[in-house]
This record gives sequence, C-alpha cells and structure tokens, in this order.
Amino acid sequence: MSIPDRPGTPERTIPEQEGLQAGPWASGAGGSDPAERIILALDRPDADSALALVDLIPELRWVKVGLELFTSVGPDMVTHLRQRGLRVFLDLKFHDIPATMAGACGSAARLGAVLITVHACSGSDALAAAQRSASAAASEANLSSPTVLAVTVLTSWDPIEFTSQLAIRESVEDHVSRLAALAARAGIGGVVCSPLEVAGLRRRHPEPFALITPGIRPAWAGRGDQRRVMGPSEAARAGASRLVIGRPIHAADDPRRRFLQCCAELEQIGGASPAG
Repeated sequence: MSIPDRPGTPERTIPEQEGLQAGPWASGAGGSDPAERIILALDRPDADSALALVDLIPELRWVKVGLELFTSVGPDMVTHLRQRGLRVFLDLKFHDIPATMAGACGSAARLGAVLITVHACSGSDALAAAQRSASAAASEANLSSPTVLAVTVLTSWDPIEFTSQLAIRESVEDHVSRLAALAARAGIGGVVCSPLEVAGLRRRHPEPFALITPGIRPAWAGRGDQRRVMGPSEAARAGASRLVIGRPIHAADDPRRRFLQCCAELEQIGGASPAG
C-alpha cells in the first residue's frame, strides 16, 4: 500500500545511531530527553489516523507498529515512519517454527525496524535463528542490527487466570524469569515484560539486556484490559529500558499534552540510574 505524504509534517531531531544505545538511559545512565524513553503504541486502524496521531506530537521519538496497523497498511507503514525520522518497534510477536521465524525477522530487519518481537515460548532454537537472521539481513541492507525482543507473559494476564487457564504450575513472575533466562541464553537482546517483573529481571540481567515494558498506566489513566501495570516513573526506577504507552496517550482528548505529562514524570527522576 502506498502512503501519500502529509503536508505540514513536523521536523524531528533524532540521534544518528538507531539502536537502543542511542537512547539516553539505555546503558543505565540518566538522560536529558525523557521522550527517548517512551514508545508510543500506534494502535490505530489505518495509516491516516496513525499519521495524524504522529503529527500531533512533534517531540515523539519512538513508535510501535502492532498487528492492527500492520495488517491494515502493510510494510509501507514502517518505511514511511522511518522516513519521518521515527524509530520503529515492530511488535508482531512472531511465534512459529525456527525457519519461519528466521525468515520473518529477516524481513522485518530489512524494513529498518529497530525492535522486533518474537514469543519467548517458541524455544531457544527459534530465538537464536530469529536473532541471527535479523542481524544478517540488516547487515546486507546496510542498516544497524535490530534488537530482537522475546515476549514473556502478556500484561493482560491476571496471575490467577494465568496459572489456572494454562495449567502452568509456577507464578507469572517465575515463568517470566524462566523465559527471560531462556532468551538471554539464546542470544536475544532483551525481553518484553510487565513493569512488575522489571526489578527482579534487571538484577539478573544487567544492561545492555533490554527490558521493554507495556502496561504503563499513569495515575490519571484507567487500566483498561491491562492487569499487571505500573506508572512511568516507577517502571523507570525499577530498571525498564523503555516504556510502551498506548491508550493513555492516543485515546486522550489532547495526546500531546498527555505525552508531555509522561515525559515530565520521567524527568522528575532526572539522572537517577535505573535499579540494577
């Protein structure tokens, strides 16, 4: 699908290095731009509404393209967002046999996605194949190697329902820890987890292992269908690398004001290093 240019596109100043290390807090040090730590989830049904949201927030640095938007628009969405100076977290949560996951991650890397998600429970062989393929494809395209992230347990899971419905005989926290260790051994660059698991994981997996956390709910926002949640500054102090925030911003009457509120909350922790 071809996406036409929109007039009045805001200019953005993005550091030249595309990877996680370009973010001010990615190495555990404090940073001057809290906007670098927020990934806005573009949970929109089409390109027009997604780009309209992006245009409302000139301070934006990172965006997440998930299943809804990618299925509607296709790979052109990633390309167009990159052309607008944004880093793209491609959150399609690949889960398949190793060969298929490797091919999918290679394709995602060639698009220029900086972060790519796969399911940790696909196993170590599939995880390792995904990372190898993504790195090789990016190199062939003269792009920086993306960070493949292993999704642990979705933040919509209630701990009691998780153990009863899936017949898993360990707590969510223990299961997340097990999957994170599996991902680290497979050479994956980080995991997606709820903010409630961040502190424990950061103690076992220091930077540069990335901990990307959805389930971020400022005090003024409702939980929606999220169960394991935390506020932005709490998650940052616990050791999160970056925070994925969706509905508290994009469903607001004034998305830019809510985005800047989240930035202000992060700015309050200033140069304090994440827990580690």
